[in-house]
Amino acid sequence: MYRLKPSTPPLSTPMKKRIKTLGILALTLAHLGAAPSGKMTMPDFRKGDPVPEGATHDWTLGATGARGWIFSNRMETSEARQIYITKVDAGSPAASVLKVGDVILGVSGKLFSYDPRTELGKALTTAESDEGKGNLSLVLWRSGKQGQVIVKLPVLGSYSATAPYDCQKSTRILKQGCEALAKRMVADKYDRQSAVTRALNALALLASGESKYLALVKKEAQWASNYSADSMASWYYGYVIMLLSEYHMVTGDDSVMPGLRRLTLEASKGQSKVGSWGHKFAGDDGRLLGYGMMNAPGVTLTTSLVLARKAGVKAPEVDLAIERSLKLLRFYAGKGSIPYGDHHPWIQNHDDNGKNGMAAVLFSLLGETKTAEYFSRMSLACHGNERDTGHTGNFWNMTWAIPGVVQSGPHATGAWMNEFGSWYYDFARRWDGDFSHQGPPQMRSDSTRNWDPTGAYLIAYAMPLKKICLTGKTPSSVPQLSAKEAKSIIIDGRGWSNNKRNEAYDQLKVGHLFQSLANWSPVVRERAAMALARRKGIESPVPTLIKMLDLPSLDARDGACRALIQLRGKAAPAVAALRKNLKHEDLWLRVKSAEALSSIGDAAMVALPELLTMIAQGPTEKDPRAMEQRYLSFSVFGKMLNRSIDGVDRDQLFKAVREGLKNEDGRARGSYSSIYNKLSYEELKPLMPSIYRAIAVPSPSGIMFADQIRMAGLELFAKHGISEGIELTADYAKNMKQHASEKRIIKVMELLKSYGAHGQRVIPMLEDAIDYFDNKEKSFPRKLGQFKSKTVSEAIKEIKASKERPKLRSIKSAL
Repeated sequence: MYRLKPSTPPLSTPMKKRIKTLGILALTLAHLGAAPSGKMTMPDFRKGDPVPEGATHDWTLGATGARGWIFSNRMETSEARQIYITKVDAGSPAASVLKVGDVILGVSGKLFSYDPRTELGKALTTAESDEGKGNLSLVLWRSGKQGQVIVKLPVLGSYSATAPYDCQKSTRILKQGCEALAKRMVADKYDRQSAVTRALNALALLASGESKYLALVKKEAQWASNYSADSMASWYYGYVIMLLSEYHMVTGDDSVMPGLRRLTLEASKGQSKVGSWGHKFAGDDGRLLGYGMMNAPGVTLTTSLVLARKAGVKAPEVDLAIERSLKLLRFYAGKGSIPYGDHHPWIQNHDDNGKNGMAAVLFSLLGETKTAEYFSRMSLACHGNERDTGHTGNFWNMTWAIPGVVQSGPHATGAWMNEFGSWYYDFARRWDGDFSHQGPPQMRSDSTRNWDPTGAYLIAYAMPLKKICLTGKTPSSVPQLSAKEAKSIIIDGRGWSNNKRNEAYDQLKVGHLFQSLANWSPVVRERAAMALARRKGIESPVPTLIKMLDLPSLDARDGACRALIQLRGKAAPAVAALRKNLKHEDLWLRVKSAEALSSIGDAAMVALPELLTMIAQGPTEKDPRAMEQRYLSFSVFGKMLNRSIDGVDRDQLFKAVREGLKNEDGRARGSYSSIYNKLSYEELKPLMPSIYRAIAVPSPSGIMFADQIRMAGLELFAKHGISEGIELTADYAKNMKQHASEKRIIKVMELLKSYGAHGQRVIPMLEDAIDYFDNKEKSFPRKLGQFKSKTVSEAIKEIKASKERPKLRSIKSAL
């Protein structure tokens, strides 16, 4: 049975686990985090079972003043039926009712039946309403006895159908939260928290429109104007620049403008030459350091630059940085969620770490209606377990939820709050008005575990006031949804959880699945395509899918392609229809048609000549980043030509390879290595300049995968005794990216040693590499540099002692 598997993009630096195996670094955490090692057994506290060892994640239980532990499995609490009380604040509503060791078994006289977190959250919302009169009724287990108790909560009212708009409860929560936040902002040690949350907290007070908070906000703006960072700068600068920009637009305080201009220019100049940012700013060569492109800081940085420009920062560097980033981000509209980095559009969930919400705000500010509309709809469809997860936590998913949804209007926010936000927000709001970062259940890799999300939540409640750009002072450019339309999109977002990824779609009728293949959401289309391919005992869906490939709707054609991809060889009758769609004006339809052809296998090889011709076109005015070429590379060279190139026209093949090796994406370039060892040296001669260049000049994007094609080229040069490969290999030894370099350095030294005594001419370069590893490289962990230094030193000894001089070839004339 096919199962959708999450990809595993690289982790942020704080989340790296130091795992030593012979002194070699390994990174093992997956995209959605990791539960504690070993399967945790669900305890029954009524029988005296203890909280399991290693279970560190307890929860704020709303405005009760209590915290409690809930069993989780694969980041869900849906299997649990009990809440173990771990803490009760003195003076809180729960202080005279609950105590540590109590067990909550249910609410309102009923035992928990599907998820204690959700059920208690909804009970909190009901209790705070006028009808609930502040009475939170709990089924309690204490000292071997079961009974019922009442925790008395303040009455705040009910959420309106358009919350936070026209909503008295939202107004009260905002007022209470800002008062609590203001008190905390003047307390000792407040300045020790993350620059991100500090900026968001100040933005929340600014968004409240209350003049009494302006002195506090000014103090934070002065801090922000002097802010500077090196490590993780991309993450922090975006939020700090936002604060300064919004503050200046509200107050006109020019004292912060020098700092705002400095930060804005640093961020603009720190962008890579392809329009992206990573953990750090780009190096002097315009390439990102470390893992490479990361969209979570990148989208917010772009938004901050747009706001800074509105606030009065005028510079060509800023304009260029904004436009380059927009070219990169626009590509994902209509295709999925904005992914972790320079990856495929993410189609597992309707948002990925809040990046769609960020993009909805960004493109709405710019007046790009269609793009902003798409990302806002994706934000609205992201709720439940989708919104509850995220790489290294769900802080960003929650921070940018309402800002993204709100672009589609009050009915959109009301529908989202009714589906998910109301209980989740009430569950996270403490009795003093602050909010807790709850995080995904039992996620040990939550890098924001101790962050303060109060400002982020309060910004959501401040939306109706429209006091700053982030809360609607600049009107949304997105068409506003009706209540019916918003509800329909909410329904589109249902049917997925970490533990039950297939169940809901597997229960749909075949006709419903075909309808879903034409849905506006690429996530829904993907889920329906997989479910259709899993379905047994039905007539072949291929004839219907072939008809869909000719429909006017691009969504329907895309959905048909997705289903044909899943059907693989069974989709062979669709080859002719797919080839027809290779000529369609829509880039992504051409890409998905090619992917379907590559999944079919031998029957689709007739399409190879036209696919190679398409790859050979390279960048165009409409496709400046050569994204079509990138994705066709994966289909053609990653699949269709991976096994054999027998019978393939060499002229067509070589034209495609020469152009493809120029693609700015490292992973796309890497796909071309599949043919290297299928060609003789004589056949390779026309390709040697391109292969050389792909080694010498690393790709400017897809940094994580940039070494694949470079290593493949070095291995090919060593295999054929190419003299120029000696210098290339020595240079690469020093300049390879750190990630997994403990493995590559061994291979690289083996390649150098295969040149025998010829390698002696690059010993000075190798000695320079040793000095770099020992004294200049900031390796992680430090033993990594020591390991590489030792490996190179041992290789030098062998090269010096070598007497062999294998025959070499030179490609100098071809270069």
